[in-house]
Amino acid sequence: MSWTNLAMNGRILIVDDAMENIQILHQLLREEHDVLFALSGEKALEIAHNQLPDLILLDAVMPGMDGYAVCNALRESAILSAIPVIFVTALNQPEDETRALEAGAVDFITKPFNAAVVRARVRSQS
Repeated sequence: MSWTNLAMNGRILIVDDAMENIQILHQLLREEHDVLFALSGEKALEIAHNQLPDLILLDAVMPGMDGYAVCNALRESAILSAIPVIFVTALNQPEDETRALEAGAVDFITKPFNAAVVRARVRSQS
C-alpha cells in the first residue's frame, strides 16, 4: 500500500521510548489504521524495512539513536526515503522544529498533543 492510501487503513509506525505515548497514539489511530510500534530508533528502522509503513510518527528524544538520526537514516535509504515522517515530541523550541524539518520530516507536533490535531495531521499525509 502506498502512503497515498493512508486515509484508508494505511500502516502507521509509532516510534517512542515511552510505552504510554505509544498507547495513547495507538488508541487515537487504531480504528482507521494498522498501527505498528517501536521503542527505539534501531527497532524502528528494522520494522520500517520489513513492514514498509505508510507514515511514521517519531519521537525526537530517545536513548541510543534519536529521532533525528532515524529520520536521516530513512532519507538515506532508497526504499524508505519516501515515507513521510511526523515528529511527535515534547521539544517545543523553534530550533527543534527546524532541525526536524531539515532532517526530512513533513510535520512537527508537540506533546502534550491534541487528539484532533494528530488525526488531522495524519490525514493531511493522504
